[in-house]
Amino acid sequence: MVKERTKSSDQWEEQLTEQRELILYNDEVNSFDFVIETLIEVCEHDPLTAEQCTLIAHFNGKCPVKAGDLEELIPISTEMTNRGLTVSIK
Repeated sequence: MVKERTKSSDQWEEQLTEQRELILYNDEVNSFDFVIETLIEVCEHDPLTAEQCTLIAHFNGKCPVKAGDLEELIPISTEMTNRGLTVSIK
């Protein structure tokens, strides 16, 4: 016998609107300037915030760069990945 778990529409809506973080990971490929430019263009960071996030990711291995619901973060994550950055949504 197979049991299926189902979620009500309220539970799905809650899952979609739950606050998440977009995490940027350090890599040895992209330059600081490229990462900073990407954060300004894609995440709408101001230059100082973009620089700080880039340095945090460089020294700590990762940095949360954007918070929001899944619907908001997926297109940002896709664009950053398309530009060659390593990101995840947690």
